Amino acid sequence: MAAQGAPLRVGLIGAGGIAASHLDAWQAIGAECTLFSRTRPEALAARFGVEIADDVDALIGLVDVVGVLSPTPTHLGYALQAIARGRHVVCEKPLAMSAVEAQRIADASEAAGVGLFPAHVVRYFSAYRRIQQEIAAGGIGALQTLRLSRSGAGPAPGWFYDEGAGGGLIRDLLIHDIDQALWLAGPVTSVAARQDPPSVSGRLAAPVTATVELRHENGVTTRIGGGWLGEGAPFRTAIEAVGADGVLTHDSAAEADTARGVTAAGPAGASAEDPGYLPPPTEDQPYRAQIADFAEALRTGGPARVTPADGVAAVAVVDAAYASLATGGSAVPAQFDAGTG
Repeated sequence: MAAQGAPLRVGLIGAGGIAASHLDAWQAIGAECTLFSRTRPEALAARFGVEIADDVDALIGLVDVVGVLSPTPTHLGYALQAIARGRHVVCEKPLAMSAVEAQRIADASEAAGVGLFPAHVVRYFSAYRRIQQEIAAGGIGALQTLRLSRSGAGPAPGWFYDEGAGGGLIRDLLIHDIDQALWLAGPVTSVAARQDPPSVSGRLAAPVTATVELRHENGVTTRIGGGWLGEGAPFRTAIEAVGADGVLTHDSAAEADTARGVTAAGPAGASAEDPGYLPPPTEDQPYRAQIADFAEALRTGGPARVTPADGVAAVAVVDAAYASLATGGSAVPAQFDAGTG
């Protein structure tokens, strides 16, 4: 492990669309990065001036922190492999294919005494953070309802459209807003989901849209909608929080953030490498803020804004959404020990 005061050594597994944002964020705090991908990512490595490891085992041996950015079905294996060797783990959402698998990762990290950080980046977008702070401070009175939406062009890799292989619109895209609902309104007791068109043998056809309706323990109701709308569709997110004494809103397509008056920004540093289906970076640099928060938690031993339990809870709601799609009725998310991790 790195000596005290030395730069963090970070190994990233995966070189897909999100990898550039993680590399930029780690390098912004002075970390030394190494990459591994099954297809050698020479262009990405050259762009950031980093080395490519020959295999995952070699990568883990070089670093203090492992970033799991690979397709969802690989998260469990890579995270457990890193944790078993005493490495901290940053894992892209969703933490795992199922809540049971996610809890296995959280339990393993706690037993090993290493950090586990689910990368739910929307918590670091300033507009969403300010809405959370305003709600927590009682600025709109008791929260009553939430409405969230998220849509854009669908991803290109085929596994995203295979629900059995870790893909799926709700699991991959709407989990961002599921995490927001949990952050803003707390635990969920009931989930009802719809998808149009329905998947066929677990496979999606694009364009595809879905809605997920949540009832929270405190009586708040949440409605989440979104879709992969086809090539060229602009990325757009929105949130409306209605309280007894007021309303907070944000729409990424609007000229201003009506929640707090912050000007909405398009992607900062957008390039040909940007895949177009990810939450776009903004002038507040949420990807950098996320990694800086994780690094500070490692330095101090304190909690990050996203905890292992948060990562597990989001996947549990996703599981319930797919159970609802399968039955046509509502489903109850599995409950885990909130103190784990």
